[in-house]
Amino acid sequence: MTTAPGVMLTAGMAILALMIVAWTISVITKDASIVDIVWGLGFVLVAWVVNARADGNSGRRWLLVVLTSIWGLRLSGYLAKRNLGHGEDYRYRAMRRHYGPKFPIISFFTVFLLQGVLMFVVSLPVQLGQVRRTPDVGVLGYIGAAVWLVGLGFEAIGDWQLATFKSKPESKGQVMDQGLWRYTRHPNYFGDACIWWGLALIAAESGLGAIGFIGAIVMTVLLRRVSGVVMLEKTIGKRRAGYDEYIKRTSPFIPRPPRSA
Repeated sequence: MTTAPGVMLTAGMAILALMIVAWTISVITKDASIVDIVWGLGFVLVAWVVNARADGNSGRRWLLVVLTSIWGLRLSGYLAKRNLGHGEDYRYRAMRRHYGPKFPIISFFTVFLLQGVLMFVVSLPVQLGQVRRTPDVGVLGYIGAAVWLVGLGFEAIGDWQLATFKSKPESKGQVMDQGLWRYTRHPNYFGDACIWWGLALIAAESGLGAIGFIGAIVMTVLLRRVSGVVMLEKTIGKRRAGYDEYIKRTSPFIPRPPRSA
């Protein structure tokens, strides 16, 4: 019988190997932005390597693997299409200028290894939800799948609406406040959080998998308070006319009707 520590060790080793490979490619290509594309793929890798080792309830294992794979592959594919061929992201260019020749080794610890650690913590429901053999997927698991579906809808539709908006020449410098973006300034981030709360609910039904709520909490805090909403909105107001007014009337995260002017 596979133990939780064994599963977590497998996941940790897989993530470390992935990040070393990704970092090596980034050094060769001089583009640390690859870490953004690798982010979603890393969770897919965790889901599959754990599934290969774990012997928990087969229904729950495959539900977690399939849902994680759909989310991770969609996200990485979207980011690859958006980012590849456009040069290194401004965040990493700024770090490269600041650290100079030291940037490659510093980026390994502050970019790749750090994201690997976060990936390990966030993926706890995918890891631990595959360990226990009982019970079968039940009501809580179905609720989790429904929450996951809501999250995927917000994330995918939000990304599509934003890409469509940006593709129109008349949208340059304007604020996207249509569709889902009318109800939340970051439907994709809200959707991402729902994805992980849904997976955590599925995992929690196994008992041990309830520890995975730590992953959902960490992901939500990152999106809402650290690398998501807060970081993006530090500069966007300077680049988008009317964004300050958009902030006043629109929820930053959880969707709700816009405030009246």
